[in-house]
Amino acid sequence: MTTALITGATSGIGAAFARRLAADGHDLVMVARDTERLRAQATELHDRHRIEARVLTADLSTERGIGAVEKRLADGRDPVDLLVNNAGFGNKGRFTDVPVADELLMLKVHCEAVLRLTRAAVGPMRERGRGGVVNVASVAAFVPRGTYGASKAWVVQFTQGVAKDLAGSGLRLMVLCPGFVRTEFHRRAGMGTDNIPGWMWLDADRVVSAGLADLDRGKTVSIPDPRYKVLLGAAKLVPRGLLAGISSRTGRKYGPR
Repeated sequence: MTTALITGATSGIGAAFARRLAADGHDLVMVARDTERLRAQATELHDRHRIEARVLTADLSTERGIGAVEKRLADGRDPVDLLVNNAGFGNKGRFTDVPVADELLMLKVHCEAVLRLTRAAVGPMRERGRGGVVNVASVAAFVPRGTYGASKAWVVQFTQGVAKDLAGSGLRLMVLCPGFVRTEFHRRAGMGTDNIPGWMWLDADRVVSAGLADLDRGKTVSIPDPRYKVLLGAAKLVPRGLLAGISSRTGRKYGPR
């Protein structure tokens, strides 16, 4: 039996990863801030799939929270075989409207936590000669979208670089870049979604299925929907100044997730 650790596991893409991996027979370590919600979901997945689902309450915007997850990943007595770095959030408003402290908090969750947890995971995995890491980014990484897009662009480049460094080690690293996904992401940030066309929305369970299939294929970057692959291909032909204007009109505050 293998074990997967998922951050941001109580909703959206993280919860979809938990459902899918539990259904596939993996034990889980579910990480989030809401202990009560974590326990309820862990109990449901245990009862439904007869797997072990443990909870780890941690706020990855804090040193204590990141440290607690690092410690769990380093536990050689109960190794983690797959790490899913999914925790994240968006800030509503343009760059000049958002407090700097909120932007720095985003960088801690999206960048520092991803770096440190990936580092904590791949050490023991490399010793065993197997394991995987999925870092959840966004198609916002490929278009001008302020701090959110910049942080996700960092996740893409970081994952690709580490994957190259660990080539031949038996480890698989992949960055998952979905578009707009129907989750709690926008509501939690107080963001409206009325200006986003219906065809741009993705289902979280399908995103996860496509992402895991790409991980099995050995892909380093996964864009889990043909519509977004076409959009990003077309974006390469559009001048960046025009792309920035389009991005701002759809709303940088509506960072895909």
